Amino acid sequence: MSVLIAIPARFASTRFPGKPLVVLRGPDGEKSLVQRSWEAAMTVGRVDRVVVATDDPRIRDHAEGFGAEVIMTSSECHNGTERCAEVAGLLTGFDVVVNLQGDAPLTPAWFVEDLVAGLLADPAADIATPVLRCDGRMLAGLLDDRRHGRVGGTTAVFGAGMRGLYFSKEVIPFTGKIYADDAPTPVFHHVGVYAYRPAALADYPFWPTGPLERLEGLEQLRFLENGRHVLCVEVQAQGRQFWELNNPSDVAVIEAMLATMA
Repeated sequence: MSVLIAIPARFASTRFPGKPLVVLRGPDGEKSLVQRSWEAAMTVGRVDRVVVATDDPRIRDHAEGFGAEVIMTSSECHNGTERCAEVAGLLTGFDVVVNLQGDAPLTPAWFVEDLVAGLLADPAADIATPVLRCDGRMLAGLLDDRRHGRVGGTTAVFGAGMRGLYFSKEVIPFTGKIYADDAPTPVFHHVGVYAYRPAALADYPFWPTGPLERLEGLEQLRFLENGRHVLCVEVQAQGRQFWELNNPSDVAVIEAMLATMA
């Protein structure tokens, strides 16, 4: 079983241009977002190859400068999954391709390890993605983002066998309750990591963008809109705080979380 991790990194982000190169201060000094994401990927066990996938020479030069292998991809890729599909077409022979998105530097290694194990254990699944049960503090943060018009984390709902039903930038399901900071809630935060079977990933760029993907701006909805089996794998935080960098205001949040990891 061979595993490839690809880290899509796009300079021309609509909400946050140049995001992969933004500097994050931590106990180990100042490092870019893409470097911290690459370093997170390098801690994952039983991975055969890690690459940064970009279409921008600024990101390529920067990533090669800190030691990453870089694969140049087309500027026509609309999202990270399309970019990973292009990489998988160039680097063949892997049993699993992991998309560790370049805006999630706090992703613990065991999230990815559990994700790959979950995909391999469910032969019906085409793609697997992790979900993390929100405590009251995390849920309050998601709701605060929505109240202020910010695009925060994504939430997921799933049915029998952990088969994904829907993903949304809104907070779903609706609960109407207030929870204590450390209390478990019925809301699951979708962690933006994916493990694909190569055959499903190869099909993805040929499907048209559907109405749900277009409305939500969530690439994984294309799999659901085309009837593919998306497996949700529940992961455990194990005391680690997790947040993605979606908006400029998230820089301070992530830096505060990095400080606790000293």
